[in-house]
Amino acid sequence: MVDLSHLNEAGFWDVAGANAGPLVASHSGVHALCPASRNLTDRQLDAIGASGGLVGIVYACPFLRPDFADVPDTPLALIAQHAAYVAERLGVTHVGLGSDFDGATIPDELGDVAGLPKLLDALTDVGFSAAEVEAISWGNWRRVLGQWWGETPTPAG
Repeated sequence: MVDLSHLNEAGFWDVAGANAGPLVASHSGVHALCPASRNLTDRQLDAIGASGGLVGIVYACPFLRPDFADVPDTPLALIAQHAAYVAERLGVTHVGLGSDFDGATIPDELGDVAGLPKLLDALTDVGFSAAEVEAISWGNWRRVLGQWWGETPTPAG
């Protein structure tokens, strides 16, 4: 699997053209909500969806905010909004948690992995069902990674 999150747009399309498997951006945002150059355009999102791939939503504040501010008082609702945009455009099966716990500024409310229940609540607050939150939090990743590994994922439950 090639992670598309740190590629420029030309590199994205080079990988997409290889048709090797589901396209995956492990930690990216939506360009329409935050026009940072590394966030995914609608056209890129559509290619990920068409491949059966996944967008892991980034937690890094400057890639969530339309003003690009690198400030930790960024609300968790922005992560949920990026997830909702991808889900509306491609379907919930193409959304995952993305992270960026390796030194990026992330929302204070999240902090570290101990704050993930708050993020799951934020997903619920924007309208995701309990089953959809489960899919976003791990099930969709399991499906896509299983495809890359040649496995058939076992349904949750």
